[in-house]
Amino acid sequence: MAASTKCAAGGAGSSKAQCGAQDATEDSLRLYRTMLLIRHFEESVRRLAAAGETPGLVHLCSGQEATNVGVVLALREGDYIASHHRGHGHCIAKGAPIDLLLAEILGKAPGICGGRSGSMHVVDLPRGNLGTNGIVGGGIPLAAGAALAARARGTGEVAVCFFGDGALNQGLLHECMNMAAIWNLPVIFVCENNGYGEFTAMEDVTAGPSVNARGEVFGIPSIAVDGMNVRAVRSATLAAAARARVGEGPSFLVCNTWRYGGHHAGDKQDYKDNDETKRWEALDPLITFAHTLMAEKRASRDDLAAIEAEVAGQVKAAVAFARAAPQPALEALEAHVHG
Repeated sequence: MAASTKCAAGGAGSSKAQCGAQDATEDSLRLYRTMLLIRHFEESVRRLAAAGETPGLVHLCSGQEATNVGVVLALREGDYIASHHRGHGHCIAKGAPIDLLLAEILGKAPGICGGRSGSMHVVDLPRGNLGTNGIVGGGIPLAAGAALAARARGTGEVAVCFFGDGALNQGLLHECMNMAAIWNLPVIFVCENNGYGEFTAMEDVTAGPSVNARGEVFGIPSIAVDGMNVRAVRSATLAAAARARVGEGPSFLVCNTWRYGGHHAGDKQDYKDNDETKRWEALDPLITFAHTLMAEKRASRDDLAAIEAEVAGQVKAAVAFARAAPQPALEALEAHVHG
């Protein structure tokens, strides 16, 4: 019997300390596996986009996996998320089947939304995913609304909205923060601050010495988090969710991270400084967390290689499925259209 099974069954030969260590290891490996799955998925999407197989632009989150995973895997199954245009990682962390997600990105009939949403408007309501969103900051009021509904039901769910630094200056962020603070809504505002809004450095367009102040002015607990450290992000999210569940209202997390790709898959990133890029590449969340897992003896190099091989196989199969999937039928054109 595996150690984890013994722990679950309370069997002989297991102790609280052993079970706790085993659970911690399994939890850490789940964080790593999910980040790795997102990275492989995004690199496959990049190749498909380069080959002209993705309709429209795709916006990839490679480099930001620690924020995606650290937040979402700190939530409960019934909690909600609302994403943005760079949202594949959020969808995957929330449990979207990668074959159906990739089919959706390719505009195929078996996709999560029947091939209608593409990359930027994936909605997966059965998993509490209110959608990726092509409108800057568009997911913020969706999460606030879900939080208001959860508070009215008294069922304890929390809603999270993800947005980039480009949304910090959008009026609806301030409106929603204000209402969330007044009404003590169980919502977590998460800024994935990768330093650039499209092609423009944040400091060129964002006034004020502190991003945290965006939330602090409304009396919302606001903290900066190392967005390249999955455990740091998860810890901050767990604390914010715990506050929200007991009626203490919203929180604001500023997760400082980096996107390794451009604004979209075809962006050459001529506007980025090479030295700055190298500094962030040295903080790659997958590489640093792999080193941590080995140093803590939670996994060997061979263990991690086996996980990577398994993940690569899953993504390869998803690509084959999505490529072979049929286009939506012409007779489905007017389905879900209200007029």
